[in-house]
Amino acid sequence: MNELPQGNVVAFNNPGMSSEDSLDFDYHDFFENGAVALHLVSADGVILHANKAELDLLGYPTEDYVGRHIAEFYPERDMIDDILTRLSRGEKIARYPARLRARDGSIKHVEITSSGHFRDGKLINTRCFTVDVTDLERTRNELKQQDRTYHQILDGLPVAIYTTDKDGTITYYNRAAADLAGRQPRIGKDKWCVTFKLFTADGKQLPHDECPMAIALKENRPVRNQQATAQRPDGSFFPFLPYPTPLRDEHGNLIGAVNMLLDLTDRQRAEEVRQHLSAIVESSFDAIVSKDLNTIIKSWNHGAERLFGYAADEAIGQSVTMLIPDNHQDEEPRILERIRRGERVEPFETMRQRKDGSLVPVSLTISPVRNATGQIVGASKIARDITSARENEQRINMLMREVNHRVKNQYSVILSMIRETNKRSETPKQFESQVRERIMALSRSHDLLVSADWKGATIGELLAAQAQPFPRSDVIDMSGPSLVLSPNAVQYLGIAFHELATNSAKYGVLSGDDGQISVTWTITGSGASRLFHLTWSEIDGPRVQNLGEGGFGTVVLKRVAPTAVGGQGNLDYGPHGIIWKLEAPLAGVVGSIANHA
Repeated sequence: MNELPQGNVVAFNNPGMSSEDSLDFDYHDFFENGAVALHLVSADGVILHANKAELDLLGYPTEDYVGRHIAEFYPERDMIDDILTRLSRGEKIARYPARLRARDGSIKHVEITSSGHFRDGKLINTRCFTVDVTDLERTRNELKQQDRTYHQILDGLPVAIYTTDKDGTITYYNRAAADLAGRQPRIGKDKWCVTFKLFTADGKQLPHDECPMAIALKENRPVRNQQATAQRPDGSFFPFLPYPTPLRDEHGNLIGAVNMLLDLTDRQRAEEVRQHLSAIVESSFDAIVSKDLNTIIKSWNHGAERLFGYAADEAIGQSVTMLIPDNHQDEEPRILERIRRGERVEPFETMRQRKDGSLVPVSLTISPVRNATGQIVGASKIARDITSARENEQRINMLMREVNHRVKNQYSVILSMIRETNKRSETPKQFESQVRERIMALSRSHDLLVSADWKGATIGELLAAQAQPFPRSDVIDMSGPSLVLSPNAVQYLGIAFHELATNSAKYGVLSGDDGQISVTWTITGSGASRLFHLTWSEIDGPRVQNLGEGGFGTVVLKRVAPTAVGGQGNLDYGPHGIIWKLEAPLAGVVGSIANHA
């Protein structure tokens, strides 16, 4: 860190200050070793100097802090811009809340007190005191969070609760208090009670300033066992038991009071809690069953009726073993042994038996039930039907096997293409081009299958997809019954159509301006012996140049494609075009048939 000059008159060694601007006493030790973080910033926002407390606060060495723009250490740029703007106008900043980024990346909450040093109306620099309030801010946030949590808890309680200050003025009430009183109390105005009118247990009207809450505040003591009756604005009455309790600070001084109003309409709070828990159990979709230590069923909710088929009066009093299949009967003794030890049985999957004898997979969770003295008297069982979960798991596994099969099938087709093309390619460039074209043809067939959820594609769709890259594809005329090819047929006939179109684009109809391509298909026979017939014929095209005996196209048309669908292929060379015929069992080609008798 730069040393400050010594002496009775001290000036900062920077271009913005002169000896005339210095203090009239030696403050070197005060600046450098003071407990409060201090720094100087130029009119342009550059840090000119910082004391040890400032550097320790943020964890920076002098060389990483002094000389840098102060905005680099503020996560919120608009905050430091506001500070600098106000200082440049001659304003003084006092306890400005801000946040600074420390060297380790943490954020320090600080309060900034600063003023500008001017000469001839021009800002020379600003002097800044930085007070670390991170711990204070953390405490404030914790207190706020505690307050929010406190109110969230109170707001969520089904019991009426409200608070007052020491003078009895209402400062807070929860939703249950407003609902119970039948009115919205006025915070800061209403005193003593949230209720509209009060009466003693024997029916005499009770002034609000004589209610139990008023007594608790005036006498600074809790008030208990003073039942009262309240009237709502709509005229209805309800009996309640208040629990006013004074609130005191750490010195024991009275600061207010909290009151809980226990509605006695149903006479007993315990009964209310029991009904609440009972409602949860009864509304649960899961089967919730309780039993004693002798396996006898004691309670049976609607979820149990739905899952197992027994009505409550059929199940209660029976042994829970009636739900356990013979090959799982050994589970119950082990469960009871753990329950007697007070252990909770974590969820496990097993089988249970319905009233109709059918089996259902369930996930069971079992916990001990204790009486008022803490003695274990039975167990609570929660059974969740996991049939759908298991079916989903099976579907996923089946899908993964299907994907694996299809991927392997694709690899097989592609490897066959590469192997056959490699045998017949004269140059690496020719090999690369032909493999690319054939894989793209396979990809077009695959796109058709994906768009149809792998259910297949029509011959028309397949022909259009394979002919699309070639010129004059509109000269292909198609005729035949409406049918959908199986995924396997789509892949292999797609390759065949690609080879035929490729040859035609080089030597046949698609290479010139004359001729027509006719693709027809029919179905003959009946029942399981029906046959599929397909013919590709080129008419009035150039004189044919054949595919080459033993070429890849010939292999595909004569052997690969026909064999894949369980049929036979025939390739003829007419004077003006190729004729390819395929005959195969209908079942090997077609996924589904439409409009065909």
